[in-house]
Amino acid sequence: MVSPLVRFGTSTWTYEGWQGQVYLKQYAKTTFARECLGEYCQYLYKGEPLFRTVGNDSTFYRPPTANQLRHYLKQIPEDFEICFKVWESITIPTFAKHARYGAHAGQPNPRFLDVQLFKDLVLMPYREAKFRPHTGPFLFEFQRHGMGSEEFCTRLDAFFGQLPKDFQYAVEIRNAGLLGPEYRNILERHGIAHVYNHWSYMPSLGEQHQRMERFTAPFTVLRLLTPLKMTYEAAKKRAEPYNKIVGELPEMRRETVKLVRKAVGDNRRVYVLVNNRSEGNAPLTIQALMNALQAGVS
Repeated sequence: MVSPLVRFGTSTWTYEGWQGQVYLKQYAKTTFARECLGEYCQYLYKGEPLFRTVGNDSTFYRPPTANQLRHYLKQIPEDFEICFKVWESITIPTFAKHARYGAHAGQPNPRFLDVQLFKDLVLMPYREAKFRPHTGPFLFEFQRHGMGSEEFCTRLDAFFGQLPKDFQYAVEIRNAGLLGPEYRNILERHGIAHVYNHWSYMPSLGEQHQRMERFTAPFTVLRLLTPLKMTYEAAKKRAEPYNKIVGELPEMRRETVKLVRKAVGDNRRVYVLVNNRSEGNAPLTIQALMNALQAGVS
């Protein structure tokens, strides 16, 4: 058996390409995304639930309401955790020149790492819905930006120093140059996990751990997103409609298994979130990773 310290899940659960694989019930198009989480949690592999966690990417664009969280509570089992992305209004230092930002496009974000905004609009719904027991690490995704290492780490330090300690937090960076002692020490000081992200323009998972030198929290997070050196758009085109493996990534699998084993050996909890765009079908990738862990393959 895989250690109970390890939770596997997918980046999100709302893929119609999994009909006939994960989803056997019939859903109306208008209700599929809203109602299929319960069946996702019940999906079995070798007689056991395959997924003990899942990511929620939609909360990057807007925080969930307490009512949304209560609806999730009706569908998930007792020992299940959801890893929510943190609202981008808190993690983007400057808004991209994109139409969806309207008048803010290209402008500095005055609410970047705003502690009170995070407490009021992100954390509060989880407290209202009594969702804490089912909340995995909050994922702070910092997309590539021009902020220097010293300024970024100073602001990160001040922000996490003011957050409540009853939730778990994890940081995902897309600037490889930030990996190193200064960044690691900030995370370690506050018990924050680094998210090992297998993403287009980041170093491999193994190299990230080499630069970090050690885990920084009692838990760790891995997100297997896209093949390295491949754009999001190319990965998406390669993988759609997400119903089969389109190309195995042997190094990604080996390094994932190695990091999971190392973390479990340290008695740390591990969250592994797999995106369809990495190999084409996240559930099948997870099955392969579980098989490798069970077989002692390295």
